[in-house]
Amino acid sequence: MSYQNTEIAKAAEVLKKRLNELENKSDIIKDNELKALYARIPMLPDGERAAFGKEINTLKAELLELAGQDDEPHKKLEPIDVTAPFDINTEPDKRPRLLASDLGSKHPITSEIEILSDIAMRMGMEVVKSRQIDDDWHMFTSLNFPEEHPARDDYDTFITTEGLIAPAHTSTMQNRIISARKDRLATGQAISVLVPDRVFRNEDLDARHEHTFHQHEGVYVGTGVHVGQLLATLKTFLQEYFGKSLEIKTQPFYFPFTEPSFEFAVSCPFCSKQGCRVCGEGWIEILGCGLIHPNVLKMAGVDPTIYTGFAWGGGVERLVMIKHNIDDVRYFMSGKLDFLRQFA
Repeated sequence: MSYQNTEIAKAAEVLKKRLNELENKSDIIKDNELKALYARIPMLPDGERAAFGKEINTLKAELLELAGQDDEPHKKLEPIDVTAPFDINTEPDKRPRLLASDLGSKHPITSEIEILSDIAMRMGMEVVKSRQIDDDWHMFTSLNFPEEHPARDDYDTFITTEGLIAPAHTSTMQNRIISARKDRLATGQAISVLVPDRVFRNEDLDARHEHTFHQHEGVYVGTGVHVGQLLATLKTFLQEYFGKSLEIKTQPFYFPFTEPSFEFAVSCPFCSKQGCRVCGEGWIEILGCGLIHPNVLKMAGVDPTIYTGFAWGGGVERLVMIKHNIDDVRYFMSGKLDFLRQFA
């Protein structure tokens, strides 16, 4: 091969002769003669560097070819599936043994959501999945959060630059649920739905706070619905979940989407109101609830002078922590096998 640059042409002649003398011919690319050529590039005028560097690379490739090597050895390899646990070229008897599927298990949150869903369906409720991304209207406006209302500040919400929102509560589904099923009301049927799913908040992480967690949202709309039905439904639902009789109590609270609104607590399943390390004083706050605000019903196309309803929203992790006496919510997202194996 001929080279236009005389300096490179002379170096090529020297290097080719030296190649024949080397025992390990691939060492030719480490030769000082070749290194000196590369070191010359920064000293050349700008207009000459590209052509000079290109010829050096051509020389390097020629030397590797003469040494019996390819400058790009990957071109000779068969393509592989990088997601496979072994190369397609690996002989069958040398391939690693795959783990048996029966060694795996469901995540405790998945298992507990299935239990909650089963209880809801036995109580006559539908189970509907939520969304992983939503908009401001379903997150706030449809739930009676006026623009600039201070209640919007109660949520440390993840919002994209396009204005899309990672739902901070499963209540984003209330308008969709009621709107899609409002025709049932005219036939005397009630709307009865449970929404268990993932939610996101910009939280400072600690034993009781996590940026990604799960909620269960109950929505019921019909005629003559009142607070007594809400409390009876929740008591039955939670007694079935904890597998024991519970006492309940409420205290007034504020949510924009319910009126009246309550914080809902149950007697501690572990100490029966005597006080312990789980509850402290015999009661455990479980969730927020209330009668659906008339404005929420209106925005879903339902006449609040004819129909009423109730809703609740609570954390799934909180229920699981109480049920299994778990002291740190961060365990669920940690991937710690010693924690997860307890639920296998």
